[in-house]
Amino acid sequence: MFEVLSVRTGRKNEIVGITSLVQNIVSKSKIKSGVCVIFNPHTTAAITINEDADPSVKSDILNELERMVPESGQYSHSEGNSDAHIKASLMGSDRIVIINEGKLALGTWQGIFFCEFDGPRSRKVYIKVIPD
Repeated sequence: MFEVLSVRTGRKNEIVGITSLVQNIVSKSKIKSGVCVIFNPHTTAAITINEDADPSVKSDILNELERMVPESGQYSHSEGNSDAHIKASLMGSDRIVIINEGKLALGTWQGIFFCEFDGPRSRKVYIKVIPD
């Protein structure tokens, strides 16, 4: 099963929780055991899995990425979004989550997040549910 999620971001740098949207697709697939691939087809955005209980984790991640890769760095790329490309490469474009008993097998505190580094934009996330 393959589906496309639409994600709308409102800021240049933003982390958006998509766990429930992905779980809805897994549930709709009726697949009880397998894997779910979450893929971001954009070069200035990423997918990550991290803590979803404390919202300060998201701001800490964004703040540290900005410290490591500032928007105003000395970059050769002429479009003005080099920092977004680098942040996306550091975070990664995909994640694979095991499906067990029809549910995403995430840890107690974990959530799936779309990471925007060149927003605001309308983005797509590809979801592929694969049975065992």
